[in-house]
Amino acid sequence: MADTTTVLGEYFIIRALENGVQVIGMTRGSETKLHHTEKLDRGEVMIAQFTEHTSAMKIRGRAILYTKHGTIPTVED
Repeated sequence: MADTTTVLGEYFIIRALENGVQVIGMTRGSETKLHHTEKLDRGEVMIAQFTEHTSAMKIRGRAILYTKHGTIPTVED
């Protein structure tokens, strides 16, 4: 069994502040590509984690990210 601790990252939480917030997963490797999208409505929460396939995420819309580094709003009021 392969050691995945170097690939799998911490969990983080995305809380949508409006309808239609998009969460876009980007691939890892020599060429970064979009590989997965989710749409959240106001009040919905998604728990996410970086994996061997996902190296970056893009959030579109008003949301709050909760990470081990603190709380990050996507849009400042």
